[in-house]
Amino acid sequence: MSAISVGARLDRLPVTRLHRKVFNLVAVGMFFEGFDIYIAASVLAATYKTGFSTLAQNGLFISITFVGMTLGALLTGFLGDRYGRRFTYQLNLIIFGAAALASAVAPDMRTLIALRFFMGLGLGAEVVVGYSIMAEFFPSAIRGRWSGMMCTVVTAGLPVSALLAWLLVPTFGWRVMFLLGALGSLVAWFLRRELPESPRWLAVMGHDAEADALVSSFEQAASFDSANNPLPPPEIIVPHTAGDLFRGPHLASLVVGSVSLVVVNTLIYGFVTWLPTFFVGQGDSIARSTGFALLMSFGGPIGSAFGALAADYLGRKPTIVTVSCIAIVLSAAFVFSGTSPLMPIIGFLLTIPIYVLVAVLFAVYVPELFPTALRLRGVGICNAVGRSASIIVPLLIGPLFANFGIPGVLAAMSIALFAMCIVVAALGTETRIQKLSMAAA
Repeated sequence: MSAISVGARLDRLPVTRLHRKVFNLVAVGMFFEGFDIYIAASVLAATYKTGFSTLAQNGLFISITFVGMTLGALLTGFLGDRYGRRFTYQLNLIIFGAAALASAVAPDMRTLIALRFFMGLGLGAEVVVGYSIMAEFFPSAIRGRWSGMMCTVVTAGLPVSALLAWLLVPTFGWRVMFLLGALGSLVAWFLRRELPESPRWLAVMGHDAEADALVSSFEQAASFDSANNPLPPPEIIVPHTAGDLFRGPHLASLVVGSVSLVVVNTLIYGFVTWLPTFFVGQGDSIARSTGFALLMSFGGPIGSAFGALAADYLGRKPTIVTVSCIAIVLSAAFVFSGTSPLMPIIGFLLTIPIYVLVAVLFAVYVPELFPTALRLRGVGICNAVGRSASIIVPLLIGPLFANFGIPGVLAAMSIALFAMCIVVAALGTETRIQKLSMAAA
């Protein structure tokens, strides 16, 4: 049985109970990945307000997260293509959970920053493997919706993290947030032991019997779930080799994916993560600043849900370009709102297009750009470039905010969005109706 036939058999299936099981098992870990990324927003505002950290240390904390995520994404790309998706998925949870637990008792900010590096290793791996698994299990016709829904689960970690910070941090301090993240990751590791390996990867690696058995179980579930609707025959696909990741169309895909993830990481870690600190810097209390951040955080899952729908109905490229333009306009409105009561409302509206981009780029578009044999390496490199290029962004945000305020920060964000629009429009391929490539190495 060839890798091509596995892909064709998977793409003809409806969504079955086994697809939903895969979705739920991946979602458990991905939710806590989102939760733990976004605790930086609430934790850093509290450490800064209480004198545990300085603005410079807060920037270093976010930057070291990127260093860890860069290495985690890069290593996972190669490990995942060599040893499988499931193995690397479980490994990253152990690394992250242990570091998060130690962070809850960190004696000083230097120790917390060092531990954040190891947390970053796990977080970087989670993003690469989680979305790639979604792409490899779900049929092409509805892949965008389900991958986008996974991103909605991830971004739900933003309001949950903000809500818990608002409720718990003023009373129990910031350490409780790390403790919650550690416990969640350990629960996710236990549940994920039932996650199956990707049948596409099994076929590419020559494990034909395992791939056939796994695909057959999905086909049987489809027959049971849709007894009155027989499965259509698999589509005939012309086989081809994967080629070189650094030549031809794959190189263009690396450029598009890398630039896009640089920009979306800049939006998250140069603006969203800093929101409570911005409000504190303008004189608000921790409770008031986390309350504003909580309101804006609900734009995360809303934007991801819109992204899940738009990716399949409008297409990947039109969604990316259009939503980027909307974000630029709302950035200007946010600046002109000043300190008026409209500022949190416009901020909420601004987070919606930001997270439409997060869903379409992280969850849908970038994993679709590469064939199975090269997927985790391609996605890992794009994530690594995105993270590494963004390492300096948090270090610049503090001085940028101190000298130019929020207008300076959002001007930089708008320039980045405009640059991404040009690159995606010029070099990007539309993958909405494209079959997920099963090319062998």
